[in-house]
Amino acid sequence: MDEKKPAPARKKVTIPMLVEKMKKGESIVQLAVYDYETAIVADRVGIDILCVSDTGGMVLFGHEDTTSVSFEEVMFMSQAVKRGSKYGLRMVDMPYMSFHLSEMQAVENAAKYVSQGGAEVMKCEGNQHHAKNIGAIVRAGIPVQGHIGITPMRMPQLGGFFAQGKTADRAKELIDDAWAMVDAGCFSIMCEVTTSEVCEYLAETLPVPVISLGAGNRAHGVHIIGSDLFHLYEKHTPRHSKMYADLVPILEKGLSDYRDDVRSRAYPGPEHTVFMKPDELAKFKELVGWKKK
Repeated sequence: MDEKKPAPARKKVTIPMLVEKMKKGESIVQLAVYDYETAIVADRVGIDILCVSDTGGMVLFGHEDTTSVSFEEVMFMSQAVKRGSKYGLRMVDMPYMSFHLSEMQAVENAAKYVSQGGAEVMKCEGNQHHAKNIGAIVRAGIPVQGHIGITPMRMPQLGGFFAQGKTADRAKELIDDAWAMVDAGCFSIMCEVTTSEVCEYLAETLPVPVISLGAGNRAHGVHIIGSDLFHLYEKHTPRHSKMYADLVPILEKGLSDYRDDVRSRAYPGPEHTVFMKPDELAKFKELVGWKKK
């Protein structure tokens, strides 16, 4: 009887490995992660890219949108994910106005996420007008994934959270945005809620991996917001996100049971409690003059 061979040790994910996956037709799995424990589990199950998304500021800290999520809050999340991961490629979603003002600002802030936050690559959302500053980050030696389509920082300008690329002219603009970012040196492009056709065309024509977030399944990989998988942001679940488990009822039951057990004094029980040995208890009572009621 043949003995089972041990599973090969997992290797650290690198950009060349992602390119090789693209060439082989193997899907790249990208996940928005915000906290230490989720990073541990995501790394354990083999997620390729762990993206510290600024949407974590909404889920963890209660921001109404991503434009108010601070540089420091993203840094806290990045540090937590660094502590919880070894293998997945760690990406930071650069927050609002952290790379937009100048090339120097872009490089300085990206470098802080690398040196202080443990990030390995950045994600920058925008269009062809942001390519110059993104290119500066790449030239400084920090890889960048470009993010086109729905870009939450620019929702007022785009008219709200609506799918992008539904007209031929708008689709062509998105293609130009993607190429501008590739020309700036981006190692990958993410399409957020573009039409499937735009994402598929880019996957067929760009020389780098294309990742879909709500843009169909014809790309080289898929990104999803981690909290959407488990309904951990009750205000809104996007149509494009698949809920794999609803953890809210589980949390409600657990917290309700805890509340009831505390009120009825069922918790903590003897199995959760440390007691003195009888001789030490007797000595203690004598020392303090405690006459237990």
